[in-house]
Amino acid sequence: MDSKFTLLIPSQVGKLVLEFHGKQLQSLSIEQSYEQPLNSEIKGNSKLEKAIQKQLENYFTSAIPFKALSLSPQGTAFQKSVWSELSKIPLGETRTYGEIAKALKSSARAVGNACRRNPIAIIIPCHRVVSAKGLGGYAGETSGRQLNIKRWLLNHEGVLL
Repeated sequence: MDSKFTLLIPSQVGKLVLEFHGKQLQSLSIEQSYEQPLNSEIKGNSKLEKAIQKQLENYFTSAIPFKALSLSPQGTAFQKSVWSELSKIPLGETRTYGEIAKALKSSARAVGNACRRNPIAIIIPCHRVVSAKGLGGYAGETSGRQLNIKRWLLNHEGVLL
């Protein structure tokens, strides 16, 4: 039987909350109230936990791209198609909601809604999707802390805003 468990990892943008089901990562969210530099000590027990923790550490310390991970985001077929398209955006680059929509023969609004529901933040890089006229939103917000996280992530990846 596959077990479900949660792993908490401090980062520069807040505490990362990772939820696993068996050997797959189902969600990664950013807790709202915690900010502390990433601790380099690896505390996970399984190979999967250690691999994800190490890749997150590498990303947050040196903006190193993520390698293949076993992800299992839960969503509709359309949402999964958007998340798959987001995963193709290279580190340090952005795409507009409209560009993603054109690739999927959809609308920018539908792409934005799928981005908002992205269950595996950072690794599925919805922060790399911007508006045609600016930064756009992040995690359903167009101002405040979430948008500051998006700015930080893009700046960390070398995107000039």
